Amino acid sequence: MADAVTSQTLVDGEKTAVIKLTNISDGTGESSVLKVDVENLTKNSAGDSCARVAISQVWYDIGGLRVALEFNASSNVVGLVLGGSAAAGTTMGYMDFRSFGGIKNNAGSGITGDIDLTTHGHTAHDHYTIVLELSKTF
Repeated sequence: MADAVTSQTLVDGEKTAVIKLTNISDGTGESSVLKVDVENLTKNSAGDSCARVAISQVWYDIGGLRVALEFNASSNVVGLVLGGSAAAGTTMGYMDFRSFGGIKNNAGSGITGDIDLTTHGHTAHDHYTIVLELSKTF
């Protein structure tokens, strides 16, 4: 059996994408799993493909584990860590990074522009729901 995960694109516009991620864990967890593939996002009106995204806002509900959102590269770079420990129970929150242009993808060598996800401290029935608002760069 594997973790029950979903990824849903809620909005994919000219400048912004909104992606919802969910997981109900069976205890196996996720390790650098591709969650946002910029090549699959809608092109801009000039026909340019999305090259990178910055995290503008995030809403989350995480129970019993931590989630690392990683910028994909030869060696992934952690962009954001959400959640607490199993002892902390459920962590819910909202973060707004728009005032300074969002959390930019600063991955180095081999950068793809994609976002991966890794869970830490997961056990059976831990969960997350994460909604990411992403600013697109072409």
